[in-house]
This record gives sequence, structure tokens and C-alpha cells, in this order.
Amino acid sequence: MMHYGYIGLGNLGANCAACLLRAGLRVTVFDLDAGLAQRLVDMGAVLAPSAEGLAGSVDHVITCLPSPAVSEAVLRAILPAMRPGATWLEMSTLGREDVLRLGAVAQAAGVRMMELPVTGGVHLAATGKITMLAGGARDLFDLHLPALQAMGDQIFHMGPLGSASIIKVITNMLAFIHLKATSEALMLAKRGGLDLAQAHAAIAASSGNSFVHETEGALILNGSYDVAFNVDLALKDLGFALGFGREFGVPLDLAAATEQTYVAAKAAYGGHAQSPMIAKLLEDLLGTDLRAPGFPARLE
Repeated sequence: MMHYGYIGLGNLGANCAACLLRAGLRVTVFDLDAGLAQRLVDMGAVLAPSAEGLAGSVDHVITCLPSPAVSEAVLRAILPAMRPGATWLEMSTLGREDVLRLGAVAQAAGVRMMELPVTGGVHLAATGKITMLAGGARDLFDLHLPALQAMGDQIFHMGPLGSASIIKVITNMLAFIHLKATSEALMLAKRGGLDLAQAHAAIAASSGNSFVHETEGALILNGSYDVAFNVDLALKDLGFALGFGREFGVPLDLAAATEQTYVAAKAAYGGHAQSPMIAKLLEDLLGTDLRAPGFPARLE
């Protein structure tokens, strides 16, 4: 049985590591905030004293970190300790150039990389039903498929390194555009005198529906906005999307407009505000809230 190390136990990482443990895999974990590991230790994980200590004690290392800079710093710290032939599975959202550059850094140290961004939301990661987007050599994908199946539901091998970063950015770009659209749609319904719960249900049963409307739209109507994904992360991903647009010669009018909405949300509420709070920009502007009874504060 392969022994995995998991570094980065935020909302997504902790849930994915828990899925590995529930599947019976050996898992050692580390986070700078040791308190985040307690639930996993209670499930049978080993808590490493450091990222380097973790890397030297496992067969393969998975990371789930907040930014490319953090991913690079962690990679350079753990590479000297990793076993020859080990795989670095990177679940953070990185730009394609970062993936290719860091993959080369790992390769030079005898470590192979597979990029593994995910999509669908933290609530799906908690139940092992998140969608996994793998990029890297096919033999690596096949080797780690049992671990991927423990963490995710729908699993796609997108191609060589760099492929998954493109599709991940595309899916996130669409989600942010959909969120802006559903915010405006709900406000139209409210200002038009409609019952918001009925309007939400009618949209969900219509050709105008989206996954984001069904899920994050419900959090807007609750007023929690708590999707466990913040404005800074949205701006990072939209920046990647617009960069691809320039690189590939594709005008991205909706993505550009949505980015400006998130810039306004950051100015109003801060970068750590929940990403659905772009709806609150409309609420504040028009002095009209979008509350309705019976909607959850968090997704399950």
C-alpha cells in the first residue's frame, strides 16, 4: 500500500486527506497550523513535525496550497528529502507556466509531477465527490488512480503537464461569470416583486439554470455567502483566465467584466471575503437584500 503525505490542510486539503484515510490508505499530514490536523490524526493519520520530515517518510507527496509562491517554497523545501522516483501531486490552482517550470524543478531532483486541480466545491470534497482534473504522464495517472478515486467522483486525465491548469481555469472562470449572472438575476426577481424562493426554484427548473445558481445562489439567499472560497482566490483565477486569453488570442469580455466586479468586491469587503459577496455589491448599491427563508448557510 502506497504511503501518501498531504501538505496543506485548509478547507479543501483536509477534506481530501480525510477521503484518503476513509479509503484505508496510509497518510501522513502537515500544516503550519497544527490544529488543522487534529481531525485527521483522530482518523488515523500521522502528524509530521515539518514538511521536510513528512517528505522523507512517505512514498509520494500531495500539496494543496494557497498560491504559486507558496507551492514553490514548499516544493523547494521538500525536494531534498523526497525519495527517488517519488511523485509530487499538486492540487493547488497554478498557472500553466508555473506548472511546467516547477515540474522541471522537480524532475531535476528525480521527482515526477502530476498536477491535480479540482472543481465542484469544498462540500463535494467532503464526501469524495469532487471532480479531479489530472495533468501529467499517463503511467503516473494510472499509478495514482486508486488515490484519485478515493478523493473524487469524476476523474479526467486531461493530457500532459499544463493541460489540467488550462481546464481548471476555464471551469473557475465560468463559475465566477455564472455567479455574477445569478446575482443580477436574483436582484431582478426581487425588484420585480417576485418571491425569491419561488424565483430560485423556477430558474433552477429552466434553461437559465446553472450549478452555481443552485448552490451559491442558495448561499446568497441565506445571507451567509459562505462557500469557503474567497475574493482573492477568485481574482487569482480570473487573472490566469485573462492571461490565457491574451496568450491564445481569445477575447474574454465576460471574464474581464467579472474580474472588475471582484476588484470592486475586494475594495468593499476585503480579499478574504467570501466570493459570492459580489451579490452584496448589488444589495448595498440598491439598498435591497436578497434574503429568503429555507436556504442553507453552508453547502453539504
